[in-house]
Amino acid sequence: MASVIDEAPGRVTFAERAYREIKARILENEFPAGSIMLEQELAALLEMSRTPVREALIRLAREGMIDVRPRHGMRVLPVSANDMREIYQILTALEAEAAAQIARDGATPARLAELKAAVAEMDAALAADDLDAWALADDHFHRVILAFCGNERLKAIIEQFMDQSHRVRKLTLRLRPRPVSSNDDHRALVAAIERRDAETAWRIHHAHRLRNGRMLVELLERHGLGQL
Repeated sequence: MASVIDEAPGRVTFAERAYREIKARILENEFPAGSIMLEQELAALLEMSRTPVREALIRLAREGMIDVRPRHGMRVLPVSANDMREIYQILTALEAEAAAQIARDGATPARLAELKAAVAEMDAALAADDLDAWALADDHFHRVILAFCGNERLKAIIEQFMDQSHRVRKLTLRLRPRPVSSNDDHRALVAAIERRDAETAWRIHHAHRLRNGRMLVELLERHGLGQL
């Protein structure tokens, strides 16, 4: 799966590229919670002027990932257990609706094939005991669901909260039980979508997000990871 910064630089503005590259570093914890960087430091790192960096920081601040600091720098905001509780409340409700909408509308054979391929990626990653590959495949599956739901506003809201949860999911990846049940949930969801059973699709995905949200909050509290 391509990363958020794989597009050729010439295809996007400098401000967009700065936004994507800074965001990618935050999501992958290269800029961990509490990190403070000045505009000029970021501009030097990204090899561009301060103006697009400033635009990128304003955008990231609106998304709740950073604070814009005096003298035009940034501080990466933490994600607490309570933040995750609120984030997953939103994801559980909205993403279940996105899954149900696909089932109601009916997925084309090509879309069903892509969903099944995403589950196969997750199965292959677990078989290889590669949790990093599994996490990428799992993220890919969820983003395919969003891509097919047909509601761009719903997609944009869910993606924002998925991004905010990504850092915690990455840091707790090896603390959680082996995610066999997630693969099974996704397989069952695809089957419900294929049957055009919107009620079952909603129920499966709602239960999946609810269970995983509770697990992540419990991991944060059990291991004292209150501010990531």
